Amino acid sequence: MPRKCAYSAFPLGYYRPAKVTPPGLERWEFPPPGVSMKLSVIVPCYNGADTIATQLEALAKQCWSEPWEVIVSDNGSTDDSLAIVERYRSTLPHLRIVDASARRGQPYAMNVGAQAATGDAIAFCDADDEMALGWVAALGEALSRHDFVASRFEFTKLNEPWALEARSCGHGTCGQENGLQKIGYPPYLPFAGGCGLGVKKSIHEAVGGYDESLPYLHDVDYCFKIQLMGVELSFVPDAVIHIRCRHTFKGVFHQARRWAEYNVTVYKKYKDVSTMKVSQPWHRYISGWKSFLLIFVKWVVVLSLTPLYFTNQTGVLQHLPKFRSKGDIGVMTWRLGWLIGQLQGSVKNRVHPV
Repeated sequence: MPRKCAYSAFPLGYYRPAKVTPPGLERWEFPPPGVSMKLSVIVPCYNGADTIATQLEALAKQCWSEPWEVIVSDNGSTDDSLAIVERYRSTLPHLRIVDASARRGQPYAMNVGAQAATGDAIAFCDADDEMALGWVAALGEALSRHDFVASRFEFTKLNEPWALEARSCGHGTCGQENGLQKIGYPPYLPFAGGCGLGVKKSIHEAVGGYDESLPYLHDVDYCFKIQLMGVELSFVPDAVIHIRCRHTFKGVFHQARRWAEYNVTVYKKYKDVSTMKVSQPWHRYISGWKSFLLIFVKWVVVLSLTPLYFTNQTGVLQHLPKFRSKGDIGVMTWRLGWLIGQLQGSVKNRVHPV
């Protein structure tokens, strides 16, 4: 007797990929006739060989009473990503691979995956994160009650403490651990990170999917335009995702810079939606630089006077800040990237930085 797979309501081996597919969909394989998927989990992937196995292992351990599928939307990977994905066909019976290599970019890969989805609802997760046990069931059940939902983020499992400090910018919280995230510019609506978003497929199609002109912050834009059509975004605390942060200073800097740049781009798109405008944006931006430079100059003074510090434990030297941890440098790296990105976005979009 075939055993019941924790992955779906069907026995292991029930589904095998079709050997013949319609012209133009050579890598799209479809569920057998009569199987109606309730949820399609879309995993956009570009050169994710180092992490995608962790995500697929987590998905293989999921248990839900309704039928669901996993769609890996390959954005033209040149590493071993696809070979790794192929190894999971036996443990993920409704695993499919979609060719999304025609255009580079995560939003394009997500849209191609959504187009291939057969589920009534779709959910998105990144190839470098990890779903906690019960995520599929929690999100699937939530989508039976709501049209648009977001998962809860957890950051400690996959990250070193310094990376968490950098990501939180020293504030102690990285975002979305206890509720939806908030934005300080029009349309002043809550939003959630793209990993763990779930939505009815008809709504995804109604808003035209993700904006493929936004390589970053497309998830924020996606949340805004769905809510502006009258659909509420609901937080699902039982649907937990372990988020992986950047683990190098270079990675931290570039992520902050890109997010800040496209944060301004999204702001430009929605700045006229609300009559409530952003208060003193240039003053806030300049204050951000002043704060950063003040700390930086103090650090330079500390470095230059370090030999004296060890011989003079009294006076002004005792009151200078010291390098306390790798996390301090990570926070400064994030702040520098964000400030530069804000300016780049402001110049490119000809609006003030936010």
